[in-house]
Amino acid sequence: MNKDNPLLCPWTTPFGVPPFDVIEPAHFAPAFDAAMAENLAEIAAIGQNPDAPSFINTVEALERSGRLLNRVGAVFHNLVSSQGGEALEALDTELAPKLAQHGMKVALDPALFARIAALHDTSEALGLDEDQKRLLDRSYLGFIRSGAALDEAGRARMTAISERLAALHTAFGQNVLHDEKAWFLPLGEADLDGLPDFVRAGAREAAVERKLDGYAITLSRSLIEPFLTFSARRDLRQTAYEAWIARGVHPGAHDNRVLIPEILALRAERAKLLGFADFAGFRLADSMAGSPVAAEALLAEVWEPAKSKAAAERDRLQAAAKAEGANDAIAPWDWRYYAEKVRQADYALDETELKPYFQLEQLQQAVFDTAGRLFGLSFVPLPDLPMYHPDVRAYEVRDAGGHVGIFLADHYARSDKRSGAWMSSFRDQEAMDAAVSPIIVNNNNFAKSQPTLLSFDDAETMFHEFGHALHGLLSRVRYPSQSGTSVRRDFVEMPSQIYEHWLSVPETLKTYATHYQTGAPIPDALVERLLAARGFNEGFGTVEYTSAALIDMALHQHPDPASIDIEAYEREFLAGIGMPAEIGIRHRPAHFQHLFAGGGYAAGYYSYMWSEVLDADGFEAFKEAGDVFDPVMAAKLRVLLSAGDTRDPMALYVDFRGRPPQTAALLRSRDLIPAA
Repeated sequence: MNKDNPLLCPWTTPFGVPPFDVIEPAHFAPAFDAAMAENLAEIAAIGQNPDAPSFINTVEALERSGRLLNRVGAVFHNLVSSQGGEALEALDTELAPKLAQHGMKVALDPALFARIAALHDTSEALGLDEDQKRLLDRSYLGFIRSGAALDEAGRARMTAISERLAALHTAFGQNVLHDEKAWFLPLGEADLDGLPDFVRAGAREAAVERKLDGYAITLSRSLIEPFLTFSARRDLRQTAYEAWIARGVHPGAHDNRVLIPEILALRAERAKLLGFADFAGFRLADSMAGSPVAAEALLAEVWEPAKSKAAAERDRLQAAAKAEGANDAIAPWDWRYYAEKVRQADYALDETELKPYFQLEQLQQAVFDTAGRLFGLSFVPLPDLPMYHPDVRAYEVRDAGGHVGIFLADHYARSDKRSGAWMSSFRDQEAMDAAVSPIIVNNNNFAKSQPTLLSFDDAETMFHEFGHALHGLLSRVRYPSQSGTSVRRDFVEMPSQIYEHWLSVPETLKTYATHYQTGAPIPDALVERLLAARGFNEGFGTVEYTSAALIDMALHQHPDPASIDIEAYEREFLAGIGMPAEIGIRHRPAHFQHLFAGGGYAAGYYSYMWSEVLDADGFEAFKEAGDVFDPVMAAKLRVLLSAGDTRDPMALYVDFRGRPPQTAALLRSRDLIPAA
């Protein structure tokens, strides 16, 4: 079977890119079986080594293990998210608990842990380099946090919890995707009042994809948000909004409300097995924040100012609605519509005026050229490289030293593709035995049209995700476990969020924001109005986000999560924090995939704001230097990006900035305090 399975054969493709043109869903199950068997043999060999534990024969041997499993897993999980389809979804359901069980066999292997623990106990005498010492410390902590130090019964329970959570996470994500695929709002010509050409074009493409006449609005954020912004039909806005926030709450086979209490209870049980009062305490013990108290303090610092600003914004929107003859109170499906009206009135800024200047191709070039100016990177198209979908574009990334890595751009929404935007990798950088270059992918979900025109928020998303990509591409570490984005959760967003700032640089806008028909650069007056309006609607945006971060933290500290009625809890919690009735929480629990379609951001959604403290403060260092492309600061930022998890993140930040971060820049950037 091996010689017929491309996942198990050596890859002779250019740059070692997966041979997407020959990989089929049927290849994955046997490939995983072979890879897991190989990995367990590798782990057994380490544990049974008769020689005394050493860094080389234990820690480095562990780093070398699982290469085949990592390769197969990277292809599979990326295709599940980016390509999707019934066959891959069925495989994901089948394989998730098996992979979780395998992971726990490795994490709880007693012989392997005994060797790691022996090395950790004598680490000061081993003469390790800084990255090696951190790798040993972090490896030991990883085993402890997986339950390796528990008794046999505790280890067995940790394995069972991990398997069950893997199945629940997979089901949760698939339920959201089901609801997103199943719902659409068909529109006829009479239903298009207020919709600009670019929304109509996206809706037309969505209808064609679904083999419908006319137009269709889907639950893709790239369609639903502009529809809520521009549609003059309040009844249709309400219908679309209510469908958007109802993902995961439909009774029946795809109801996520029944999954959440079990997910929370299993996480709480795992935390208690490891000696923590709750899951939030467990999660944040290994974070920059250090504790839920510290994370909640940051959220509290912005919550009241954000509500106050949002209240003033609401009053202005209500006045705009009344001036049009609408006397009903502003509802959540009205906010974006009237916010756009107010933005036009108060800032002479019209999304339909802006959008023709933000072409996808031009913004991709802006993303690349900014990386060129800061870090000396260039991007060479690879049009003949087979990809997993015709939408995907491949590039070789180079710098003065030659090949850096491969970057894949997958920008368009598809019915089987996971919603949202994310960065991932098909291969991580390392240099333990030989130089291995990264293969990085950015996914977005822009509505496909000709041409594809982006909102300013869409353009920021492109810069954001490419900041993550740079974290992977510029990684220069020895060991794979320390590569790129393998850092603490509340540090991982800093590289992505700081990169967003270069979109708003007037030089970037004047160079790359060109009219898709005339090629003329965006007018100076329009740039000035755009930048002047950056603080507009920040009360709304901060309330929307912070409420989601607060409920995440509260859910993961609940004393009896198994008893939660999630919809009742949501209502009571939002009332308790004074959530404005006119603003919807960014992610209702039943479709909060950051929390429940995986464990990565569980008790960690606050990390976007924690990282924003770092990115806002960090970008001010460039402004203080007098040049946002200052080569000295850019070189320091590249060091931070290249370091992966080889050093403590706060030490990395202080080396870059020259001092610890301060929150004032965050509050200024969100217009929650006056600018200095």
